Amino acid sequence: MSDLVATLPSPSSAPRSASDFFSDPYDSHPLWFKPSLFLSPVFDSESYISELRTFVPFDTLRSELRSHLASLNRELVDLINRDYADFVSLSTKLVDIDEAVVRMRAPLLSLREKIAAFRGSVEAALFALRSGLQQRSDAASAREVLELLLDTFHVVSKVEKLIKVLPSAPSDWQKEDGVSSVNVDHSTQQDGTTMRETQSMLLERIASEMNRLKFYMAHAQNLPFVENMEKRIQSANVLLDASLGHSFIDGLNNSDTGVLYNCLRAYAAIDNTKSAEENFRTTIVAPFIHKIIALETSTHGAGSSGDELENDYKQIKHFIAKDCKMLLEISSTDKSGLHVFDFLANSILKEVLSAIQKVKPGAFSPGRPTEFLKNYKASLDFLAYLEGYCPSRSAVTKFRTEAVYIEFMKQWNVGVYFSLRFQEIAGALDSALASPSLVFIQDSDLDKRSSPNLMLRQSATLLESLRSCWKEDVLVFSAADKFLRLTLQLLSRYYNWVSSSLHTRRGNASPSPGCDWAVSATTEDFVYVIHDVNYLVSEVCGDYLGHMSHHLSSCSTEVLDVVRTSMLQGGDKLKEVLPLLTNAIIEIIVDKSVEDLRQVRGITTTYRMTNKPPPVRHSPYVVGILRHVKGFSEGDKATHYLTQETREEILLRTVTDITRRYYESADEVVSLARRTESSLQQFRRKAQKRAGAASGASDDNVSETDKMCMQLFLDAQEYGRNIAALGLKPADIPVYCSLWQCVAPADRQNTISV
Repeated sequence: MSDLVATLPSPSSAPRSASDFFSDPYDSHPLWFKPSLFLSPVFDSESYISELRTFVPFDTLRSELRSHLASLNRELVDLINRDYADFVSLSTKLVDIDEAVVRMRAPLLSLREKIAAFRGSVEAALFALRSGLQQRSDAASAREVLELLLDTFHVVSKVEKLIKVLPSAPSDWQKEDGVSSVNVDHSTQQDGTTMRETQSMLLERIASEMNRLKFYMAHAQNLPFVENMEKRIQSANVLLDASLGHSFIDGLNNSDTGVLYNCLRAYAAIDNTKSAEENFRTTIVAPFIHKIIALETSTHGAGSSGDELENDYKQIKHFIAKDCKMLLEISSTDKSGLHVFDFLANSILKEVLSAIQKVKPGAFSPGRPTEFLKNYKASLDFLAYLEGYCPSRSAVTKFRTEAVYIEFMKQWNVGVYFSLRFQEIAGALDSALASPSLVFIQDSDLDKRSSPNLMLRQSATLLESLRSCWKEDVLVFSAADKFLRLTLQLLSRYYNWVSSSLHTRRGNASPSPGCDWAVSATTEDFVYVIHDVNYLVSEVCGDYLGHMSHHLSSCSTEVLDVVRTSMLQGGDKLKEVLPLLTNAIIEIIVDKSVEDLRQVRGITTTYRMTNKPPPVRHSPYVVGILRHVKGFSEGDKATHYLTQETREEILLRTVTDITRRYYESADEVVSLARRTESSLQQFRRKAQKRAGAASGASDDNVSETDKMCMQLFLDAQEYGRNIAALGLKPADIPVYCSLWQCVAPADRQNTISV
């Protein structure tokens, strides 16, 4: 109840008009009118009006603006009325303002003068401080440059002193006469390894100082002092390279691990890995490689075998395992910092490539595909052997990205090799398919021994071409996709040959080379083709596909699935010609059988306008209608080379087509006889009317049309018995049922009994 009382309006509140309840309030505006935009600092009246004029009439806009102006005036009046007392009292409180301003002006001016003086002193102190800091910075920079020059001078002097100490090392003594030579050898035998290691350690120290000197040189460029020392630095650098090279070669010749470690670290310190790789190549690798390849070439002399690389690679592998393994292991030591060296590519592989290009350039020639592939596979095996010395996958990747490795792989033109193999393989098949007739394989032929289940040389050539694509001495794995494409092209070529030949036989296409054989082909020829196609399909989708998968076993599952799908599609494509070949056999048999069906029309001549008695046995021609069908289905060729399913299909379709032709001929004879009989009856009735005689007697003799139907019925029964003799049920052949209903008496049309 208290809530209800609280919500009731107070009596003192002004009463509300009807417009307060049923109209919009005074401050309400349309959605398109936004008074807040007038307060924006970028408000433009012209643009505002141009935007609204597209959808607001001017009268409406003017009335809305006037309404807004009226509301603003009301608000202004309300504000004035609310604070009117304050506005009035403001004028009474503002007394003696001028005197107060005068009293405050003097201290404010004094304060301004003090602040200005202090500001000037601060700016002077700040300028002096900045000048001092700049002088200190310049002095520090000059000191740094001076220290850098002094350090550079000290390092250069230190390097020169250390280089002068090098000739005193026993391993660099000059053997000028016999006595000194003996002393040196003796000292080398006693403590040779230690002296070599001492010299290599000294070289490593010099290399570290040279690396430090390079750092100073990089930070002191274009300074006259440094430019004056460039000759000294270059001379020291040359002496260091020469001494380091001698020490490195000495360590290689003596297989001194410590010396090699020190020398390699020195080379790495001065960032001169190319010199180490080149010294190893020219001193150790090159003499042996040239000896191997030159000896191999002189042994074989001129000839195809002189460019073989397999034996050379074997000897090089033995040489690497014997004389290079130590250095390769040192350079690949974990956490040694010597991974910057790549002796495999820049020393060994580079020298092998150079020697082959100079002595055996024919090894890279794809003009002899067999030798090329043998050398190519031997080279890949050699590269795999070199990659075996890489300590990690990243090292293998780095080895394969070296310029020498890429150049070595470029020498093997696999694209040209595949083109030659393509011409060889595809050309053999094209030559076989271009023959104007089918070529049968004899028992003594080589094709018969390689493909004992095939009957035609064209099919045997296809199978041999398919097998050639994936032979060990033909296939290049890097071009496996091209050989797969070639395989599918060979299958497509054979399919086109068969289908084009069949189209040529039917006259649907112009004769193509090698397609004329189908025009004069017999049923036995097509039987051989069907047999070969079935065998090829089973081979391609069976053992041949497994052979391909074995070669591609290293590929991913996705790739193997694509290959399998492609080959299965190729086999399905070959299957598409089987119905065409079956149709050709059926056409040949039907055409031969139709010749016997021409005698059906002779029944009309036999019984028309003659007094022959009704027939009691079938016509002689019926026996020969299916003799070609029987001869084919029971022949040795069909029994041996066709499957049971194919023979049954050919038998049923052939009998059906022959029966259809038989039905058409019989229906034509019966229809013609009935039309003729109807015409004769009309003529007789007209003649009787003209004679005025009424014949009440009926002709009890059998009509000529009935005799013809009786003869055709007897023939159809015999024909049905011949069909049954072939193993078919005449009642299951719809066309025979039509034939039966055409010639059978009315009382026997619903029951077929032969």
